[in-house]
Amino acid sequence: MSAEKRHVRPYGDTTGDGMVQMSFTLPVPHGPRAEGAAQQLANKMGMDPAMVVHSNPIGADFTFVVVYGSVQHIIDLDAVQVVEREYPLLTPADVNATLKKRLRRKLTVVGACIGTDAHTVGIDAILNIKGFAGEKGLEYYRELRVINLGAQVTVPDLVKRARAEKADAVLISQVVTQRDAHIHNTQEMSAAFREAMGERRPLLVAGGPRFDPLMAEELGVDRVFGRGTTPGEVASFLVHAMNERKVAV
Repeated sequence: MSAEKRHVRPYGDTTGDGMVQMSFTLPVPHGPRAEGAAQQLANKMGMDPAMVVHSNPIGADFTFVVVYGSVQHIIDLDAVQVVEREYPLLTPADVNATLKKRLRRKLTVVGACIGTDAHTVGIDAILNIKGFAGEKGLEYYRELRVINLGAQVTVPDLVKRARAEKADAVLISQVVTQRDAHIHNTQEMSAAFREAMGERRPLLVAGGPRFDPLMAEELGVDRVFGRGTTPGEVASFLVHAMNERKVAV
């Protein structure tokens, strides 16, 4: 990578001008004092000059603010750590054809929201046939057998059902994140599968808007998906995992 492309700054009006837009809420009644406080905060965060381009009252005691301004920070792209997708995105037809040829049976997927999490929007977006972002969910794939256990599934019940269904993969979704509940629940789940099934445990996949894909090893799972993940990405990963022998053929 060239030096020009390695180091970058945000872009607003002209290349490299460092302009960024930031929004936040202050516990201050709407008015000049709130806007002045917002500008001071933006200055302390390195925005100079900083302009309050929008403010709106939220009830009697809070103000929502949008600030626009320039920062001097430079990003070194070589220091950015992310999980790159190491497998190709496959069409449903390709997923079905590969599974039928290699596995010679349907690949069984069990999905659930574990703990006290009652939000099924994430797991439903991946599993239900209606899908997400214009893509059909995993129920649409004829070579996938999908069992959606829904919300508030306990870890022991999840392990028991996965064993009964002879699951190849277990997908869990976590939306509730107070006090890092999504981390603790996922670690509890992965530990339970290791204790109950050892090396014969199914593929473990966790997903949710607050998960960091870099946390897979810490969480004890095989893959972590963050916000915006589509069913096609998950289906393609299952095929990749099978090809890598993480799913028994």
